[in-house]
Amino acid sequence: MLDELKEEEIVNKVGGRFKLSTLIQKRLVQLNAGSPAKVDLAAHDKMSIVLQEILQDKIFLDTENNLRHTGDLPSDGPDISVPDLD
Repeated sequence: MLDELKEEEIVNKVGGRFKLSTLIQKRLVQLNAGSPAKVDLAAHDKMSIVLQEILQDKIFLDTENNLRHTGDLPSDGPDISVPDLD
């Protein structure tokens, strides 16, 4: 298990373990589909990339549990939510 997941900071940052799990899963799907990483990280481990994106506030879940990226668009820009793949 990665050290970041042992810390309560990352759990509290996203609002709980369920939201953390959801955010990780959705972002891993994006990375596996070819989405570029939002952080500079020497590691090629996608899980480490996702955790660093969360810790650096690059990605988050909105109120409808859609994955959002910070800094991509102005706050009044179009909806950039990622649809559920379920």
